[in-house]
Amino acid sequence: MQPVLESFCEKGTSFFNFFLNSSEAWITIDEIGYLENHAYSYQNAVKKLLAHKHVLMVIRKQDLDFLNELQNRSDVFAVDLDQPYGNAGCIIMASGQGTRFGGNKLLEAFHGKPLIQWALDATAGLFSRRLVVTVHKEIEQLCQKQAIPVLLHHLPFRNDVIRLGLEEIGNDVDRCAFLPSDQPLLKPESICSLLLCAKNHPDFIWRPCYEALPGSPVIFPASFFEDLKTLPSKKGGNLIIQEHPDAVKTVPASSLYELKDIDTQEDWQRMTQVPHCFFSL
Repeated sequence: MQPVLESFCEKGTSFFNFFLNSSEAWITIDEIGYLENHAYSYQNAVKKLLAHKHVLMVIRKQDLDFLNELQNRSDVFAVDLDQPYGNAGCIIMASGQGTRFGGNKLLEAFHGKPLIQWALDATAGLFSRRLVVTVHKEIEQLCQKQAIPVLLHHLPFRNDVIRLGLEEIGNDVDRCAFLPSDQPLLKPESICSLLLCAKNHPDFIWRPCYEALPGSPVIFPASFFEDLKTLPSKKGGNLIIQEHPDAVKTVPASSLYELKDIDTQEDWQRMTQVPHCFFSL
């Protein structure tokens, strides 16, 4: 297929210039590909449009100068439709003893399913590797019935959970989310937003927030894996966050309920009273 460069450079350019002067805030370009690779005035019109408007555009995945330039711009947020979330892992931490709750809360029925099942459902299909790390044989069995990878261990502390999880999947992923298993109202959409941001800006630590309150899960790039695997006894990823505050970025959650976990019976009662509109069912 041979491009008609005059059409791109004349009609295409005038079309973009028309919308450049319009009152519309967003402009959609259906596809930019190899046909435009030598239409230089058309390319300049696209760049001018990007400087003045919000532009939603589809870019073909080809190794061409103009397409690479567009995807590598610092003001472009790119989503690879074949692999939108990149090569990300997830460690679901399910090793708590439930001391403050009075038992293994993760198997208690919360709105019709075990509490941990909310975390399993929220993360389904989003990660290249997913692993549940637990000290509970019953949770191991629950995961095995659903063909969800699970690691059963007998070590006591949070740093053990992090190390064991990363030793299992850390070499296979570029970043890893650490998700508490007692946060039932976390929405899959919020996890997707975190993953998209982490893929576009891979050098940062990403976490959700509601107003000024940060929460979990936290996504760490692989550059922090060794630090995470050598955390002091009883310490978690917050130690890394405190040591590298400039490396942390946040994504707004839809509600405060998404960030709430359940530690006590009182927490459980409060969460059961949350309106159903805040649930991902």
